[in-house]
Amino acid sequence: MTQSSRISFNNPVFLGRELEYIAEAVNNRHLSGDGPFTKKVHTLLESEIGVRKALLTTSCTHALEMSAILLDIRPGDEVIIPDFTFVSTINAFVLRGAIPVFVDIRPDTLNIDESKIEEAVTPRTKAIVVVHYAGVGCEMDAILEIAGRHNLLVVEDNAHGLFGKYKGKFLGTFGVVATQSFHETKNFSCGEGGALLINTPDYIERAEIIREKGTNRSRFFRGQVDKYTWVDIGSSYLPSDILAAVLYAQLEERNRIQRHRKAVWEMYESGLRDWANRRNVQLPFIPPYCEQPYHMYYILMPSLEARQNLIMYLREQNIHSVFHYLPLHLSDMGRKFGGQPGDCAVTERVSDQLLRLPFHNTLTSSEQEAVIDAIHKFIF
Repeated sequence: MTQSSRISFNNPVFLGRELEYIAEAVNNRHLSGDGPFTKKVHTLLESEIGVRKALLTTSCTHALEMSAILLDIRPGDEVIIPDFTFVSTINAFVLRGAIPVFVDIRPDTLNIDESKIEEAVTPRTKAIVVVHYAGVGCEMDAILEIAGRHNLLVVEDNAHGLFGKYKGKFLGTFGVVATQSFHETKNFSCGEGGALLINTPDYIERAEIIREKGTNRSRFFRGQVDKYTWVDIGSSYLPSDILAAVLYAQLEERNRIQRHRKAVWEMYESGLRDWANRRNVQLPFIPPYCEQPYHMYYILMPSLEARQNLIMYLREQNIHSVFHYLPLHLSDMGRKFGGQPGDCAVTERVSDQLLRLPFHNTLTSSEQEAVIDAIHKFIF
């Protein structure tokens, strides 16, 4: 297999003025965090999405860790999460001593099943963390109603969903806070990076402090104090301004990137829909009131064996496809918190069946045709 003939699952590339902005960041002589490009990204996210405050972080994982500190998560607090998600979603809260409460997912959108949330609430529940899988919005009306009735905080893990919408409102604007990812596999990337989106003004100043190693450094630079000092717990969550320069260049090209990704998603959908209907294969479901950001395209094969055989078959055709999350409740750590087989039946099934197809910002129509043709030829 040669690299040139291989159809990659992901291909991180520069599409705009990334190199120019990297040079500008170097010439600015401000390579650490919160430089000119960081501030430009903050302003863009705040104005485009409509959040009160955006703060770039070194990863979505770190943004989640900041969320757990901001929400004052303490040992013994319970945090409700979907069982089908990346480990960072819950690890950030477990680091603060929280107990994860795994809730199964819907069989259509693969988001947390809102009908199962209330039965998971106990007097120790502190927060509900939702994940907008593939950038398709969770049922936020129902979730916020449950949260309000039980006085719970809602956090959105929006790693997949930047610029997606639920009923006309941007994802990331429903919870008290939300997190974003700018990892190289995301629509917009700086290699490694994330952001904390704050929708509750009361959290803004403390978030700045936590992000700046527990100091009031941001207040000092605004001239609000004559020196800065240690005032709270925190860590170093600021990315280099060089990374912010790369991200800003990507976000400048957001309309072009999203048009391309939409075309990729729609080509898979039109090329595989009839095949899927004939072969008992499930394709992504997008509720009519959700606007997705075209983050990924996946298929759900009828069985684990069929999924694994298809991955191997595509590999033989020089096509790289991958499966996704394993059930958290059945992981080594999940079992320590009481997870047992059958607790989240939909997650267990989906984890065995889901396959993600190549999807990135430079995927060509001829490459997609090769993927679709290979899938049509696969016998199972």
